[in-house]
Amino acid sequence: MRFAKMHGLGNDFVIVNGFTEKLPDDLGAFAKQVCHRQLGIGADGLIVLDPAEGPVAAARFLIYNFDGSQAEMCGNGLRCAAVFAKREGLVDANDFVFETLGGLVQPSIIDAENSVIRVDMAAPRLLPAEIPAKFAGSRVVGAPLLVHARMYYVTLVSMGNPHCVIFVDDVAHFPVEKIGPQIETHDLFPARINVEFIELVNDETIKMRVWERGCGETLACGSGACAATVASILNGYTKNKVEVQLKYGSLQVEWAENGHVYMTGPATLVAEGEYLV
Repeated sequence: MRFAKMHGLGNDFVIVNGFTEKLPDDLGAFAKQVCHRQLGIGADGLIVLDPAEGPVAAARFLIYNFDGSQAEMCGNGLRCAAVFAKREGLVDANDFVFETLGGLVQPSIIDAENSVIRVDMAAPRLLPAEIPAKFAGSRVVGAPLLVHARMYYVTLVSMGNPHCVIFVDDVAHFPVEKIGPQIETHDLFPARINVEFIELVNDETIKMRVWERGCGETLACGSGACAATVASILNGYTKNKVEVQLKYGSLQVEWAENGHVYMTGPATLVAEGEYLV
């Protein structure tokens, strides 16, 4: 099986052209095998681009986490998949559409030489039922959440996949590896949830660490950066354009006047090869 290994600011993926490569039926089990850091290629997730089911999209974007669970979508993965689709000849234009389980998204290759991609992530979903989360009301903004006798104040956003955003004073020293899994699997989140820990720098800049559902702590999360931006704006902390700082670089995120969230950042090709299935 031919594959590419790519990353978006350290969030890494094995990407496969499902138009041409024969893949096993159980992609979840296959993802666990391929993504294993010692026994496989090693990655946070497996991405497969398949023929689209509808007439609009260039391809169907499928993403499986390190643990074999399927996610609805992935912001960093979408940028990597956009570069991969262009390299594989699946698209001719620099603007196209992917189908995801979280809805249609539109990547745009704005700097082909440096692989900079802007993705229209569509409008955030804020109703608790859309997250999904067992909270009352029309929005969950700064709401209390009790976790093992400690209270956190959470803002919930779906970017086609679920996110719980928590603001902290010192994100570099926050125990993400301890608190992340406790919130991910909390009873109030029936489909589990991604958890973003955010430190405010100023009204245009935030720092982020993320505990990803099905992966653990990852170096970056594109949809999480979008959710964190929306949460920062909803809480009145930032303007509508935000630089989201991660360990290996930044994403530029804008919640635009049309209601859509736009994410801009790099996608890096690491290797291409043949996996001996």
